Amino acid sequence: MSRPVVAPPAPWTFPAATEHVLPNGLRVLLHDLPGQYVLSMRVVVPTSLATEERGVEGVSSMMARLLDEGTEAHDPEDFAELLERHGMALGAGVSDGGLLVDVDVPQSHLGTAARLVTEALATPVFPDDEVRRILRSRLAEIEQERASAAHRAAREVARTLWSPSDRASRPTAGSAETVSAITRDDIAARHARTIGPRGATVVLAGDLSGVPALDLLAGSLGGWEAPGHVPPPAAVAPVPASDRARVVVVDRPGAVQTEIVVACPGPDRSTPHGWAPHPVVSFVVGGSPGARLDAVLREEKGYTYGVRAAFRPRVAGGSFVTSGSVRSEVTGEAVEILLGILDTARDGFTATELRSGVDFVAKTAPGRYATADAVADETAALALEGLPLDFTTRNLAAVSALTLDELDTAYRRTATGEWTVVLVGDAASVVPALEGRVPGPVATVAL
Repeated sequence: MSRPVVAPPAPWTFPAATEHVLPNGLRVLLHDLPGQYVLSMRVVVPTSLATEERGVEGVSSMMARLLDEGTEAHDPEDFAELLERHGMALGAGVSDGGLLVDVDVPQSHLGTAARLVTEALATPVFPDDEVRRILRSRLAEIEQERASAAHRAAREVARTLWSPSDRASRPTAGSAETVSAITRDDIAARHARTIGPRGATVVLAGDLSGVPALDLLAGSLGGWEAPGHVPPPAAVAPVPASDRARVVVVDRPGAVQTEIVVACPGPDRSTPHGWAPHPVVSFVVGGSPGARLDAVLREEKGYTYGVRAAFRPRVAGGSFVTSGSVRSEVTGEAVEILLGILDTARDGFTATELRSGVDFVAKTAPGRYATADAVADETAALALEGLPLDFTTRNLAAVSALTLDELDTAYRRTATGEWTVVLVGDAASVVPALEGRVPGPVATVAL
C-alpha cells in the first residue's frame, strides 16, 4: 500500500452570528451550533473602572460578585436553588472594559436562565449580610494574593508599568484599604449608575434548533430598564509610567525560587497595524516548549519548568508580558539570559519560526473554537472591544498570509528595550546577583 497523502486543512471561518436589537436597545448575537446542547450565554455591559472613586476602588468587582446574591424576586438561597435545579452555572466579573455575566445552561432551560440573568442585572438587592461576606472574602483573597509570588509580581508590574495616576496601575478588585471602605450604598449606587442595556450585548451560542431564542430573550432581557444608567466614556489606553524601565525586587526572605516578570506596553486588537503578527510572536518567543525562551532557560540550562511570553490586549491598549520562575541561585544569570533573548529577537525571526507560529495559530483555531462557550467568549470579547463580527476570521486569514517582515516589524514596534522587570524572591541573594547583569539601579520593596 502507498502512504496516504496528508492534504492541507480546508479553509475555516469563525462561526457566523445573526444580529438583532431588542426594543430596549440591547444588542443580541446568536450563534446556532448544531449538537451543542448546553447553551452558553454572555452579557457584556461596557463600564469604565476609571470612573470608580479613588477611595472605594474595587466597588465594581464587588458589585459583580453580588449580582446573584439575591434579587427583588428571590433571596440568595432561592436564587442558588433555582440555578442548581435547572443545571445552570452563572458567574460575573469585571475587566478594564466592562461587566461580563456568563451562563451555561441546558437547551431546555434557556427561558429560566434568561429570566434569572435579567433579575441579576436589573433588580439585585445587595443584602447587607451578603455584602459583608463578599467584602470579607475579598480581604482574605488579598492576603492570599500576597502569599502567591505570581500574584504579587503581577501587582507590582501594574504599579511599575503604568502611571500612578492611571487606574490600570492599581488592582481591578481593589486593595485592602479601598475594599475596607466600601459600603452597601456604594455598591448599589455603582450598579444604578453603570449597569444598563444601552450599549450592552447578549451573546447566545449553542444548538438553537427548535428553540425560540430571540423570543425568550425579548421576553426577559428585552424588558430590562435602567433609568439611572450612564454609559461610560470611550475607553482609552493606560498611560505608561515615565520611569517604567527599571528593575524592582519584591523581597520574599528565604524564598527558594524567584518569580520573574518582564513587561512593556503593547497594543490592543484594534491596532491600525493589524493584530495578526502578535499571537505569532507570542508563540515564537515564549508560547511553547520549543520557543526561544524555553529552548535556552528550560531545555539547555534547566533553570525553569517554563517561561511564557504573550501580548495581553485590553479594550484599549495592552502589554507584552514574559513570566516564569527559576531557582533562586540562578536568578541573576536567568534574568540576563531572558533579557538578552528578548532584545536579540529585535534582530529578526527565521522563516522556520514564522511557519511554526503561523501553523500553530491558524491551524489550531478550529479546535480552540470547537465549543459553544469558546465561541460565546470570543464574540463577547469582540462586542466589548468594539470589533466587527468577522474580525476573528479576517485575522486568521491575515495570520496565514503573514510575512517575515511583518512579524519582525510588529515585535520591534513593541519591544523597544525599555523593560519593566519585577522579581519576587529573596532580596538578600537576588539583588547582589543582578549587579552588572541588568541596566540601571535595582529597587527593593517589601512583600
